[in-house]
Amino acid sequence: MQKYWHVIKIGLANTLVYRFNFFSRVAFSLIPLLATIYLWRTIYRGQGGTVAGYSLGGMISYYLMVTIVDTLTAVTEDDWQIAADIKDGNISQFLLKPINYLAYRLCLFFSGRLIFTAVSLAPVGLFIFCWRRYFAGPAGGTALGCFLLSTLLTGLLQFFMSFTMALLAFWLLEVSTFIFIVFAFEYIAGGHLFPLNILPPVLAGLLNYTPFPYQLYFPIAIYLGQVKGPELWRGLVIQACWVAFFFVLARVAWDRGIRKYSAAGG
Repeated sequence: MQKYWHVIKIGLANTLVYRFNFFSRVAFSLIPLLATIYLWRTIYRGQGGTVAGYSLGGMISYYLMVTIVDTLTAVTEDDWQIAADIKDGNISQFLLKPINYLAYRLCLFFSGRLIFTAVSLAPVGLFIFCWRRYFAGPAGGTALGCFLLSTLLTGLLQFFMSFTMALLAFWLLEVSTFIFIVFAFEYIAGGHLFPLNILPPVLAGLLNYTPFPYQLYFPIAIYLGQVKGPELWRGLVIQACWVAFFFVLARVAWDRGIRKYSAAGG
């Protein structure tokens, strides 16, 4: 474990070099969120009352939680870096050392999230403060605890899915198309664009058996008290199963990719 703790410290040091880049990324990412909030305000002004069971305050609170969960769990450049390591032959050094590449990348992911979250506190905190009258607290103590657990599982799911997609570089020269396709599905079916429970019940129910809602929407729904009782525990089990599935898939893809991998020199 000592070597992976050293990796985390290296990851923290390397990430701190780009803290202004992270700050700028967070600040500019709030612009489309602000546009989305004003779009919903216009919709509510025309509709009045509620839309799909959401009041204006509830809808804005949902998007504020999207910002928080996305800051804590989103994969930024890990998939591109992993694919580049494979294409450039940089993973050869890991095959010659007693270090697990998956664990190495996971340590870098968590260290990057830690710095990204710390840098994001100022702009995200200011944004939430400006909209504080719409910001809802957790539905209860159980909801808060399950939200934190689900957020951790969301981060792991995000990472293992990205890691698996990046390993396609063992077989393909360019993986960007596949990464963008998965990102598009995640953005729409994960709840970034709109809350999934405004969809028709049949479609929303089918999505619950895919990994995408558990990448963002599910922990927010727990926090807001929209998922409770047996549905809550069933969702956590499904989310944990998806994490386990992509972890195993990542290990299998790595083992098979290494058999195909070859690098010249160094």
